[in-house]
Amino acid sequence: MRIILYTGKGGVGKTSVAVATAIKSAEEGKRTLVISADQAHSLGDSLDMHLKSEPVKVIENLWAQEISSIHEMEKGWKKVQDYLTALFTAKTLQDITTEELTIFPGMEDLLSLLKILEYYKSQIYDVVIVDCAPTGETLKLLSFPEMLRWWMEKLFPIKRKALKIVKPIVQPLLGIPMPDDSVMGEIQNLYDELDEMRTVLTDREVTSMRIVVNPEKMVIKEARRSFTYLNIYNFNVDAVIVNRIITDDINDGYLDNWKTIHKKYMKTIEDSFSPIPIYKAPLFPREVVGCEMLSRMGDTIFQDEDPVSIKYNNRIQKIEKENDEYIYSLYLPFLDKEDLSLNQKGEEVIIRAGNVKRNIILPRVLMNLSIKGAKFKNEELKIRFGGIEDE
Repeated sequence: MRIILYTGKGGVGKTSVAVATAIKSAEEGKRTLVISADQAHSLGDSLDMHLKSEPVKVIENLWAQEISSIHEMEKGWKKVQDYLTALFTAKTLQDITTEELTIFPGMEDLLSLLKILEYYKSQIYDVVIVDCAPTGETLKLLSFPEMLRWWMEKLFPIKRKALKIVKPIVQPLLGIPMPDDSVMGEIQNLYDELDEMRTVLTDREVTSMRIVVNPEKMVIKEARRSFTYLNIYNFNVDAVIVNRIITDDINDGYLDNWKTIHKKYMKTIEDSFSPIPIYKAPLFPREVVGCEMLSRMGDTIFQDEDPVSIKYNNRIQKIEKENDEYIYSLYLPFLDKEDLSLNQKGEEVIIRAGNVKRNIILPRVLMNLSIKGAKFKNEELKIRFGGIEDE
C-alpha cells in the first residue's frame, strides 16, 4: 500500500494536485482513496460534488472523504468525549454546545492520523492520498506522535496511578468529575496507535511527502523550510510539484512580465530541491474543477509515469550532535569535491560546485551558529556548526 501526503503553502493548489494524482491512479486500476485532512475542506469543491465523513465513490476505483472531527471523536474516542462533556457541563457551561467544546485545537490533526492508520491496517485501498493543511499545520501533524511519546513515557504512568488515589478525595471536594481508568485506557490506546502511525509515516517504502509550490518568492521560501524539516525528521520527500506556471505558449502582453518572473523562480526551485524530481503543471486556460479537468492536470504532471510510484528515496539532510557541536549532513550526488565552495548567509547555507548552486534553509537550532569546518566524502557533505555566529 502507498500513502502520499501533499503539502504546501495555502493557496498553491495542493488540493487540485492531490485529486489529480488520485484520479490518474484510479484510471490505472488502483483502488484509490483521497482524503482531506484540512479542516477548511476544499476537496468536495475541487471535485464539484458533496462529500461526507465516510468515503464516497467518485469514479471507478476512486473514493473521496472529508474527515469530520466530531464524527471521528464520537466513533473512536467515545469515553474521552463523554468525560469531557461531563466535565464541561459540571458547573456553568450547560448552555454551550459541548460537542464542539470537546474538539480541542490540534485534535483534528490527531484524528486525521488515526484515520490514515485505520486504512493502512485494513488494506482496503491500494493508495491513500492525503490533502494536508497548509505547511505549518502539516509539520505539527507529523510531529504529534513524537511529542506525545515523551509525555506518555515520562508522565502518563505517574498521572494514571495518582488519579486512582486522589479521585475519591478530589471529585467531591471540587464538585467536578475526574477521569476513570477506562478514559485513561482510551488515551493509552490513542498513544499506541499514534506510535504505530509514526512508524508508518517514516517507512520510506510506504509513505511519501510531496510539496506543491508556485514559482513565487514567498511560496518557495516556505517550501524550502518545510523541505528541510521533513528531511531532518526522516520523512521521504519524493517529489516537488510546481503548479500554475505561465508558459511561453501563453501570448498575452499583460502576462509577459510574469513569464520572466516564473522563469527566474523555476531556476531557484531547481537549485533548492535538487536532486528531488520536479514535476510541472501550467496555468490552465480554465478552472481546474471537476474530474475532466483534474484528469487533464494529472496527465500533464505525470504524463506516462506511474503517479504513485516512489520518485526518490534518499535522505537528503540530517542533524547529529557531537559534544558541543552539531553535524549537519547533506546528500549531494554528482558533485566533485574539488569544485565545492561553502558560504553561510543568515538562515541559509549556499553550496556551489561549478555551475551548480544549492541554497539550503537551516533549521532553527543552527541559525545562530557558525560553520567550524566541513568534509565531503561518499557524496555526503558534513558541516560542523558550533559557537555563536559573529554579528
